[in-house]
This record gives sequence, C-alpha cells and structure tokens, in this order.
Amino acid sequence: MPLGTESAFAAYEAARHRLPQFTRQGACQQVGSLADIADQFDTFLLDAFGVLNIGDTAIPGAPERVAALQAAGKRVVILTNAASHTLDTLAAKYNRLGYAMTQDDIVSSRMALLAELSQQSAQRFGIVTAPGLGTEDLTGLDFTILGDAPAAYREADAIVMLSAKGWTIERQKMLEESLIERPRPVWVGNPDIVAPREDGFSYEPGYFAHRLADRTGIEPRFFGKPFRNIYELAFAHLGVGADPGRTLMVGDTLHTDVLGAHSAGIASALITGYGFLARVDATRAIAQSNIQPDFVMHGP
Repeated sequence: MPLGTESAFAAYEAARHRLPQFTRQGACQQVGSLADIADQFDTFLLDAFGVLNIGDTAIPGAPERVAALQAAGKRVVILTNAASHTLDTLAAKYNRLGYAMTQDDIVSSRMALLAELSQQSAQRFGIVTAPGLGTEDLTGLDFTILGDAPAAYREADAIVMLSAKGWTIERQKMLEESLIERPRPVWVGNPDIVAPREDGFSYEPGYFAHRLADRTGIEPRFFGKPFRNIYELAFAHLGVGADPGRTLMVGDTLHTDVLGAHSAGIASALITGYGFLARVDATRAIAQSNIQPDFVMHGP
C-alpha cells in the first residue's frame, strides 16, 4: 500500500533512534524565497526531489532561481540521496529540466557509499537495484544484482541497497530470511523512506532498510542525508575555501535535509510548498518532530 505523508512521517519518527541526534534548533524564520537570504550565504546545497523537481518535472521558478544564484557568484551544488543513478545520468537529467549543472555540481549518496566500498577488502556484494539503471561506476566491485534467484542472496558477503525500483515484497522477504539465517553487513546508499513523484510517494531504500533492521536486528550503515558522510564528502568536494558558516542546506524534509544540516553544523531552509510537506501543516510537523529549520519558505 502506498505511503501518504502522515504514514511516511510516522515511519521517519519510528526510525529516529537510527538517525543522527540533532544538536541545535533553528529560528523557523519565514522568508519569501532564497532570494531574500542569498546575501547571507556563499554556498547553497540543494536537495533535488521536492526542491528542484517532482519526479521528472521541474518545480516552477526553480531553474530561474538557481540561475540567479549562479549569476550572483554563489556556489550551487545538488546534494541528493538519489543513489539509483550515476553522476552523468543525474547531470543529464537536470540539464533537461533547465538547470545548468555539470557532474562537478552534484554530490550524491551513491558517491559517499562507493567511496567507502572502495576501501573494503575484496568481497562479493549483493546489490539491490534495477537492471538498466547503470553500473559502470561499480567497476572493480564483485557484485550480483539481486532478483528472484535465492542463491544470489545466500552467496553475497554483504548487501548494498541502491534503488528500490522494481524491488518487491517477495524479494524483501527473501533478503530478510537470508540475513536471519546468516547475518551480514547491509550498506544503504539512500536513507530516504519515500520520495515525492508526480503521482504520490515512491518507496525508497530507507523504507526497506528500516524494515529489514526491525526484523533481523542487523543495523544498516546509511550513506546520505541526514548522515555526516555525505556532508563531509560535499565539503571535501567544495575545497578548502568553503565556509560552513556561509553554507545553506535547502530541502523539503525535516528528518533528512534539516536534521542532517544541523548535525553537520550548517544552516537549513525548509521548503513547504512542494515535496514531502506540500499536503500537510508544516508548522505541526515541525512541532511534532521537534526539528526546527533556520528558515521556512514555500518554494525556492
């Protein structure tokens, strides 16, 4: 059954013990758009889904806002948990949507995960992803894409979750039963529980990872927002001149974008008119979660 906003919010709240603990609260200052606070920041880290696009549709006015920030000399980077796709695929997508972005303007949770996997000793990975999404950046890894063959689940030394596209409850049960029989590490390249699409929310790897953890007792390692690894990667990517005090994370979710920004020591702006909170009372959600952004705005 598809998750609605209320049930997705409840799922994030139920998983709070696996998320970073927030270190501070923001002022929840209401502003019209990023244009109103642009002079306070040099670097803008923008979530993708819910900030730049909904599915394959650009959010109205967002391409123009990004272009204005770039023209003003601001550094604009997409910071995304979209672990399904390679960098070149993501860059091509955002160019199609009207954003002048190169691969150098994107930092993804997939990058954070692969950076860690490259440091691991040789082992065979069972990967949760959909065939055809691109695996060229997995060169050097010994892997099998998990499908309907039980042997692949048994033979994997570790599980890597990149995409929930095409993933089924039957496959999830096979994975959970295999891990109960022989516990192994689980690495998750997208901590999101859901993502906003044109026709509602899609289930994302975080949903299945938390379900797996609840059933098997295996605590997954998450890569991406709200975890510090993706922010550390972003600042390494930005270089020595990047000032966390002049950096703003812009996102549509409290439990990933805002919580992650505050855990990483940077400012946050919450989008409420699009994405995760578009159909609910954002003020109530902030109060329920006790996660308070620095700025609140309808759209970018």
